[in-house]
Amino acid sequence: MRMMLRTAGLLLAAVLLAAAGGDMRVAPVYAPVTAGAPLAFPRDHGAHPAFRTEWWYVTGWVQTADGKPMGFQVTFFRTRPDVDQANPSAFAARQVLFAHAALADPAVGRLLHDQRVARAGFGLAEASETDGRVVIDDWSLSRGGDDRWRTRAGGADFALDLTFAPTQPPLLQGQAGFSRKGPGAGQASYYYSQPQMAVSGAVTRDGKARKVTGRAWLDREWSSTLLDPAAVGWDWAGINLPDGAALTAFQVRDAAGKPVWAGGSWRRADGRLTTLGPGDVSFRALRRWRSPRTRALYPVEQAITVRLPEGERTLTLKPLFDDQ
Repeated sequence: MRMMLRTAGLLLAAVLLAAAGGDMRVAPVYAPVTAGAPLAFPRDHGAHPAFRTEWWYVTGWVQTADGKPMGFQVTFFRTRPDVDQANPSAFAARQVLFAHAALADPAVGRLLHDQRVARAGFGLAEASETDGRVVIDDWSLSRGGDDRWRTRAGGADFALDLTFAPTQPPLLQGQAGFSRKGPGAGQASYYYSQPQMAVSGAVTRDGKARKVTGRAWLDREWSSTLLDPAAVGWDWAGINLPDGAALTAFQVRDAAGKPVWAGGSWRRADGRLTTLGPGDVSFRALRRWRSPRTRALYPVEQAITVRLPEGERTLTLKPLFDDQ
């Protein structure tokens, strides 16, 4: 089983802090997320600058030619700060882009990562509104005419040059792309996924490029609302199953660890889709690990149980190594 996990708390906090960094005396007007608005491609692969926040999120597991496994993650965020969008200055931060990339290599034993941030403009940072293309300096994630996505990102310790080829149609999450994230009707995002993407390309570490192949998962979300006030954490898993099926499972949780909201989807190998709601998904930590650097405690091994029409299914998630 190939599994990709993310804990979006720190990155999401950075985005929301940036979105709240302007003059709060004038409330910005963001586009609303409403049920029934159809998604259209390739346009919705691109940016939605009228909304507060969005992201392009790729996670995956790959292996080298000699069978050694590695995990990777590349994320681009776009946020619209609380500034006057009519400001004529070229230096006005009307849109801000963030990016984060990481490599989990068991041979290293800890996560290698780097990040970028820039205001949109000057030809250095931009997000296309017509198709999937996001750029910050020499980092990029873009979709070509052959429907393949490609990313180039990295830092001093690693570099990623990877191509992702869809093997299935986009998976519209929630109600045809309208995905609830809380008990309030307005606590929602537009959300689609591209599971079971075939990965090829190269991972560079210690100055040596290694060819890799594997599977990846692309997530696209955009929204104008924040999470429920009781929410302090967000757990998510995108799981590419060996038979071609795909499981999405998430929970938004409160300070006591109880779910404020939960959901996801199960798309079978034959394309049949079951949408999961708050009563259909549960996360259970099986083992925790404490960072020796921050003393933070992480659930590194988990069991996810989903309720399906054919009965419950529980999957156990184990990391390549703890320190990631």
